[in-house]
Amino acid sequence: MQRSVGNRPSYLHLWHEFLTIQPTAKQLARNPFYKSTGNMNVSTVFPEGLTETERSQRHASVSVKDDEDVQDRYNRMKDFVGLEEVMKFEFLLKLFAETLGTFLLVLIGCASCITWSANNPPTVIHIAFTFGLAVASLAHVLGPISGCHVNPAVSMGLLVSGNCSFLKTICYIVCQCCGAIAGSGILKLLIPVEAADKGLGATNLGLLVNQMQGIFMEAIVTFLLLLVIHAVTDPKRTDTKGWAPLAIGLTITVAHMAAVPVTGSSMNPARSLGPAIVLGEWEDLWIYWVGPILGACVAGALYKLAFRHKTMDDEASYDF
Repeated sequence: MQRSVGNRPSYLHLWHEFLTIQPTAKQLARNPFYKSTGNMNVSTVFPEGLTETERSQRHASVSVKDDEDVQDRYNRMKDFVGLEEVMKFEFLLKLFAETLGTFLLVLIGCASCITWSANNPPTVIHIAFTFGLAVASLAHVLGPISGCHVNPAVSMGLLVSGNCSFLKTICYIVCQCCGAIAGSGILKLLIPVEAADKGLGATNLGLLVNQMQGIFMEAIVTFLLLLVIHAVTDPKRTDTKGWAPLAIGLTITVAHMAAVPVTGSSMNPARSLGPAIVLGEWEDLWIYWVGPILGACVAGALYKLAFRHKTMDDEASYDF
């Protein structure tokens, strides 16, 4: 075997080391600080070594991949913020739809809660079907325009699941609250003072129900509502098309039947905010924000992580 001449190793000697000490050879081939002392091309000796051209190509491919990753992260962040969407003129129509929808929901729904006489109070079934059918009707009209959230908890749940941008959520919630306050104010003007003084449909905790029980009840019924909303509006499902308004309306009806005796069954922070502001009653209002938003966020995260039907070519659009 030819030995090294002086300090310069021969090709045969290097090849011998590759065959007999392969791990060491591989380490040398990968070591960026390794430099040959002659005109030897390392890639002709070590199969895993790279020529200068190959090194440049690999470096270029890595750079392109890094650029694509950065661009992908930028696009995801841009979609999350949603600045482009809220800057469009059409977005004003969506805001008007959310304001109008929440206005009508609170006006009609809370009107069903008015006690006109002590001998004829509204029944749970009466209230439940009024709210449920009101939402179902509004969904048919406003769903194609704004998605018909008409509920800050719904907007928050869709934000968590990645189906509503941050700025869109904030704008929707502001409009929903304004619509709810306006609905309660108009309702107060439409009914006698004696009837208005009995509550305007404000949500209150039931007899012997404490605040923690109220929070968890509101969280549970809103959790159910958001699961149904995500399921029936999932564009990757083909078995729920056309059923979204009815399914959501019936879910609200069932939830009211269960929760009206406990909390008044809000499931909607704006629905509770409107009567509270008009009547000036703030004591337990925070319960009807914390509970529904908590349940909605948990439902949105759960559906996104576990229940969503995943395909590569579909893009979510949570409109009815």
